[in-house]
Amino acid sequence: MVRPVIPDLPERPRAVLDACVLYPTVMREVLLAVARAGLFAPLWSARLLEEWALAAARRGTLEEAQARGEIAATRATFPLAEAPPVQGTGERLWLPDPGDIHVLATAVATSADGIVTLNARDFPRGTLAEEGLARWDPDAFLMALWLRAPDSVAQAAESVRAEAERLDTAPAELRALLKKARLPRLAKALGG
Repeated sequence: MVRPVIPDLPERPRAVLDACVLYPTVMREVLLAVARAGLFAPLWSARLLEEWALAAARRGTLEEAQARGEIAATRATFPLAEAPPVQGTGERLWLPDPGDIHVLATAVATSADGIVTLNARDFPRGTLAEEGLARWDPDAFLMALWLRAPDSVAQAAESVRAEAERLDTAPAELRALLKKARLPRLAKALGG
């Protein structure tokens, strides 16, 4: 597996968060904690949030109910993040997986700088570049923000670790938590 290059980001990037980074929980919570610190502006659509809920529903009705509560709280925390659907935008766009065009349409409609996703295959850099967009792997994206503001990213990650520990009522080690969340480079940077 090739490690994504750490991107050169705009000052306060506007980033659409794909459903695959909104669910799982730890990855989402780290990204949103960093956004709350003001390091980037998160963006999404109602459809992306629904995909998060549906992914959680595959683990049962309790998981879905919890996800829907978290979605409501996320919407309240970031009231300007959700883009309304724009008629016709998706009709002129192309991606290898037509089911992902709505993500690209959201990025175009919101004048995003890029899309944070684990799905590199279905978001070719060349296709995104034609729309003035970048594709960012979440680990590389967070590393770029950490290089810019290490204390803010470290505090955000620590708040997520503390909450995970509180919810599990068992000690949570930061490096292990981040590695499990598919953020290995950030785990190494923050975990020593």
